[in-house]
Amino acid sequence: MRVLVLGGDGFCGWPTSLYLSDRGHDVTIVDNLSRRKIDVELEVQSLTPIRPISERLRAWHEVCGKQIDYVNLDLATEYDKLVTLLLDSRPDAIVHFAEQRAAPYSMRTEKAKRYTVDNNVRGTHNLLTALVTTGIDASLVHLGTMGVYGYGWSGSAPIPEGYLTVKVPTPEGELEREILHPANPGSVYHLTKTLDQLLFAFYAANDRLRITDLHQGVVWGTQTDQTARDERLINRFDYDGDYGTVLNRFLMQSAIGHPLTVHGTGGQTRAFIHIRDTVRCIEIALNNPPDAGSKVLVRNQITETHRVRDLAKLINEMTGTEIANLPNPRREAEENELRVRNDQFLALGLQPTTLSEGLMEEITEVAGRYRHRIDPSKIIARSVWRAGMETSPDLMSEVPEGPGAPGAPGGPAAE
Repeated sequence: MRVLVLGGDGFCGWPTSLYLSDRGHDVTIVDNLSRRKIDVELEVQSLTPIRPISERLRAWHEVCGKQIDYVNLDLATEYDKLVTLLLDSRPDAIVHFAEQRAAPYSMRTEKAKRYTVDNNVRGTHNLLTALVTTGIDASLVHLGTMGVYGYGWSGSAPIPEGYLTVKVPTPEGELEREILHPANPGSVYHLTKTLDQLLFAFYAANDRLRITDLHQGVVWGTQTDQTARDERLINRFDYDGDYGTVLNRFLMQSAIGHPLTVHGTGGQTRAFIHIRDTVRCIEIALNNPPDAGSKVLVRNQITETHRVRDLAKLINEMTGTEIANLPNPRREAEENELRVRNDQFLALGLQPTTLSEGLMEEITEVAGRYRHRIDPSKIIARSVWRAGMETSPDLMSEVPEGPGAPGAPGGPAAE
């Protein structure tokens, strides 16, 4: 297939682009490099060294002989350029990652809140309108989030894949209706994903667009088979308080002996998926699109669920790293249940990577290897949901010497 990967330079987009290219698809990355600009704004860098996009693409061609094209385009502001791209490339499928993806960043400042809505909602609507205007019959796969459902809304009942059957009382009796599962967003970022849902539902019904919305869990892990082939292809590993996902942050913290930062009680239950499974799920979705005129196809893209404190305990038992309970900067329940249906991907052949299979590899091969690049002042989460909420001071002022540290035996040269 000819595939456009929107946001193809990011944490999920880059390994997906390489995976699809490796599988024989004709891939074009569309990205305005905004994630790199946010690194500059936050004065933080990926734990892993990320090369310029041109160097990444040259390395991929050198390693496997395959070509990935790149277009610098802002989906939210360059509508005419998007229309021209669609008409010129006439893709068979589009993968949409081109959204600001971090809940903490979306709550960080007034500017970040406005940017998240402007970028995410305008970008998605521009894409849908452009598909209608051009008449391009490309199937659209969108990376959404489990957070659209909220945490704890359904109690102990399993969260269905997108839709809920309800009974509506009327004077003539009950009517049975199928609706999108009620949205319960917990941040401005999650709010934009719930707005995406409504946009998709309208354009699928009104204009017969073929849309798959993947409600993904928290991604952990760094490398795929493709990104591991050359260090110039390595994927992002975000560890900071805004962009670092909880399990990757634990892995980084254990590599330098930093206390594992559990916010509140740690009773928050989250859904998880390894980055290797993310890229597999994207291809499964591309190969199994809905028909024109069908409702939006919603799939829950997760492999397992865990409480945060249980994850911390697991890492503690593996590495001996102590656990620190810190103030929670989020407004959320201290405890929640989370049971999730993921029948569709399992039925289509997904063989999940479980936590037990890859944790130590991540600690030693990624977090340990690049520990000298960590800035301890960026570890603590300080973006609060409401002004005045308590946050923790830094727990470590510098990265201690140790295996893999600059100047240590077997470690890299100091930078």
